[in-house]
Amino acid sequence: MTRHVPHRQLRFYLTAATPCPYLPGRHERKVFANLPFSDGVWVNDELTQAGFRRSQNIAYRPACDGCDACVSVRIPVGRFALTRNKRRVLARNGDLTACVVEAEATMEQFDLLRRYLLARHPKGGMSEMGWYDYVAMVEDTAVRTHVIEYRLPSADGGPGDLAGVVLADVLSDGLSMVYSFFDPDLERRSLGVFAILDHLRQTETLGLPYLYLGYWVKGSDKMDYKARFRPMEQLTKRGWEPLA
Repeated sequence: MTRHVPHRQLRFYLTAATPCPYLPGRHERKVFANLPFSDGVWVNDELTQAGFRRSQNIAYRPACDGCDACVSVRIPVGRFALTRNKRRVLARNGDLTACVVEAEATMEQFDLLRRYLLARHPKGGMSEMGWYDYVAMVEDTAVRTHVIEYRLPSADGGPGDLAGVVLADVLSDGLSMVYSFFDPDLERRSLGVFAILDHLRQTETLGLPYLYLGYWVKGSDKMDYKARFRPMEQLTKRGWEPLA
């Protein structure tokens, strides 16, 4: 039986309009609610399946005036097939070690995040993130979440240098990639693409049907990579449908 979010337990708020980070000349607004610590796991499940994203203990989705460019997307794991290019990305990163760790922030992760943001998103909304902000992003949650660390091989057999990090939620019907960041000096490895491919494998191993990728924005250079994973499903007013 499908459970429904208890609306009396959730209060939804609307943000003020701010410049859109994806499409120039537009403004964004978001509707958001605080996830309850009681039943937060299944409330997060329901809201993610309804097109929301999680940030700490807040679930949000776009509510922009006159614009619906942000589209919730997910990959049906059982129908996904590797292309030649995706196989090359997997082979290129076959020497990485992936380790699932508790959702606990480390200074090593934070240092990598700072390098990533300064190189890739120097003017983004997260560019001023400090250590305590990062701790809150990783640890301030009442849902099922964990961190994946990707490490380079080391000469002495110990833990290698940190190459990438993914914060992911475990849902009743899949995994949701909440946030990811990588070593900006390892661009040739296509670590963003590799992380999605690795999470597709993880989702399949767990016997779950979907990998949630958040929002895709047609025409945004920052989001184009998501459309290269097909088949893809998009959330419409009629429910989840194939992305054309």
